[in-house]
Amino acid sequence: MKIKTKELAYSEVLKLKPKKHKKPLKPLFLLALVIRVLSFFELLGVKFFYKKTGMERLSKKEPCLILMNHSSFIDLKIASALLFPRKYNIVMTSDGFVGKNLLMRLVGCIPTQKFISDSLLVRDIFHAVKKNGCSVLMYPEASYSFDGTATPLPESLGKLVKKLAIPVVMIRTEGAFAYDPLYNNLQKRKVKISAEIEYILSPEDITTKSFEEINDTLKAQFRFDNFRWQQENGVKITESFRADCLNRVLYKCPNCLSEGETEGKGITLTCKNCGKVYTLTEDGFMRAENGETEFSHIPDWYAWQRECVRKEISSGGYKIEREVDIYMMIDTKCVYKVGDGVLTHTKDGFSLVGCDGQLKYTQAPELSYSLYSDFYWYEIGDVISIGTPKVLYYCIPKTKRDIVAKARIAAEEIYKLLQK
Repeated sequence: MKIKTKELAYSEVLKLKPKKHKKPLKPLFLLALVIRVLSFFELLGVKFFYKKTGMERLSKKEPCLILMNHSSFIDLKIASALLFPRKYNIVMTSDGFVGKNLLMRLVGCIPTQKFISDSLLVRDIFHAVKKNGCSVLMYPEASYSFDGTATPLPESLGKLVKKLAIPVVMIRTEGAFAYDPLYNNLQKRKVKISAEIEYILSPEDITTKSFEEINDTLKAQFRFDNFRWQQENGVKITESFRADCLNRVLYKCPNCLSEGETEGKGITLTCKNCGKVYTLTEDGFMRAENGETEFSHIPDWYAWQRECVRKEISSGGYKIEREVDIYMMIDTKCVYKVGDGVLTHTKDGFSLVGCDGQLKYTQAPELSYSLYSDFYWYEIGDVISIGTPKVLYYCIPKTKRDIVAKARIAAEEIYKLLQK
């Protein structure tokens, strides 16, 4: 999926009128039907099946909050299959509205900025539920999983559930990550996909629980490991491209400790610094072709990288500084390419300087518990996004050395340290 872009000088972008906030609309049934029909064919191809647990407790017209784990682009199609013909609004990243604002609103989407404080979102959710009488679908992780395990949930989620006081439903998918993992450049594999939709919290449960207890319940629902699922269920990924771009996730070599030197191509991950080669097997394990296999499980490798970043931060040595192409979003007409600059990330947060010195933006680390970073963003490139509710900056690193995953890990670890 691509996004509409336009080259425009930074000074000209500043003159544009920012997007106006509008309350969410009731989704049009006709569009919901079209989405359901279009979803049918891809889901048929992956032999999709699902089961329901406790859903008899929810009446057909009773609004509910639907939470779903975020694995790949097929998630919305799965939701359509499970929820149709129920009316529901979808909380969606604001860049998804670019070039198609009216269509997204008619579908029932509610725009929000990832990992940026957005007080209007809560009001919009309440409007959708209380005024429109609709359910609301959220992906509370807010970003796709990099390593196939859960990403952090916002602590404010329990408070939202408490305030809404409506039933909470969980959709868990299996196989969606293996079918189309984010790192693999939208190359789909032959994998069966299934899902479970479960009624997890009633209004009575919500009344008796504190928001901390609600958060604990929700975190338990979002514990998963897609590579472990693949291994334990004997799911074979036989495609010859299964390790393409795996270096986006596994950017640090455990043998020589170099960073940004790994290259995922075909079925192997190779460190160009020391020459060590790892094969991603058909059943989801990493296997060294020469020497010791330090990490056979990709989430373990990723967790080790996180520990390394944590140590860098604690010692004061963490710093990322890269030349980047800069895009800006200020309205939903298009994303504007305004020039280039330098993005810096340290324990003190982000600094973006560019457009011949006209652009100077800083972002404190305590503003967000995670970071909007993505692979192959709208087929443009890997991205780190920072900004405010009024303007977003999308930074595409010019060099091929992978920093996107490390920046997200670091943002999360710095936030944790500040909270302590």
